[in-house]
Amino acid sequence: MSILIIGGDKISHISTMLEGLGAKTINHWDARKKSSAPKKKVPLDTDCILMLTSFLNHNTMLKYKNEAKKRNIPFVCAKRSVSCVYDEYVKIMGIKDCEQCYANCQGKK
Repeated sequence: MSILIIGGDKISHISTMLEGLGAKTINHWDARKKSSAPKKKVPLDTDCILMLTSFLNHNTMLKYKNEAKKRNIPFVCAKRSVSCVYDEYVKIMGIKDCEQCYANCQGKK
């Protein structure tokens, strides 16, 4: 699974958590500059877009939400905390137990 994270500056804890849930590739755009983020193209191999909403403008969010809808890939919006991202990611991805998780760890952590 390849995830594109848009927003936030330091995402190491979020990346670690997502890798624990089976993410193989994580791309990150900090979207700090208002002019640059909306111009970027979502990589073709992206399986999920995660927006960290604390510092994003609405135009950026709408652009990538529409792109996700057009490509039929999950779109997750959350605040920057690991627990918020986890809760929203699990809900949107429909993960209810270990058997539905992409990590295939069989409950071994």
